[in-house]
Amino acid sequence: MKKTLLVAAVAISALFAGGAAMAQDDAGSLSYNIAVTSNYVWRGVTQTNNNAALQGGIDYKKGLFYAGAWMSNVDFDYGDNGADTELDLYLGLTPTAGDFAFDFGAIAYTYPGSGGDVISELKAGVSHPMGKGTIGAVMYLDTDTLEDPYYEVNASYPLTDKWSVSGALGNYEMYGYTTKNIGVTYAINKTLGLDLRWADASKQPSTFAATIKASF
Repeated sequence: MKKTLLVAAVAISALFAGGAAMAQDDAGSLSYNIAVTSNYVWRGVTQTNNNAALQGGIDYKKGLFYAGAWMSNVDFDYGDNGADTELDLYLGLTPTAGDFAFDFGAIAYTYPGSGGDVISELKAGVSHPMGKGTIGAVMYLDTDTLEDPYYEVNASYPLTDKWSVSGALGNYEMYGYTTKNIGVTYAINKTLGLDLRWADASKQPSTFAATIKASF
C-alpha cells in the first residue's frame, strides 16, 4: 500500500507540473490554499509544540476524482533525526447517493529529512445536510495493521452569511484517547477566512488555535 501511495505521489507531482495546461483544456480544476496558524493541532494534539505554523496545499479535481498535496512545519521527534516538515499526499473519490456525499481515499503522511517511514491511512467518510448545515462521520485506518482506527463525527452550521460554527468528537483507538474540538469561522471575503478553535485530547492538555487561511 505504501509503495502504491508513493507511486501515486509521483503521479500527483507530474499532474501538478502540467496542471495549468490541463486547466486550460478543461480537463479538471486546480485550487490552492495557504494558511498561518498559531498552533498546528491534529486530532487534538499539537504538532508544533504549541508554536505557530505556515501551511499550504494544492488540489486537483476532475469529476469524482481528487488528488492533492499539503505541507506544514512541525516540531517533534520522529525517525532518526526528528521532524520539522510534514508533507501529506492524498487521492480519492467523492461519489454521492441522494443527499449523502461520500469520500473514499488514501493519505500518505511523510516527514522529509527525518529518516522515518511513510505513515499511510485509508479514509472513508460520509456527510448529509442538516438544515442549513452539515453532519458527517469519517474513519481513518492505518494501512500497516488495518486495525485500531481513528473515527469521528462532525458537524457545521452557518450562523450568518459571515459566521459559522463547527466541531467534532473523535476516538483514536490506536493510542487510546478521545478528542473533541469546537470553533467559529469568519469569512473575511470570498478568499480569506479566520478560524478560532479549541481542541482537547483526553491524554493531552487542551489547545487553542487561531488560523487565517486563503483559498484560491
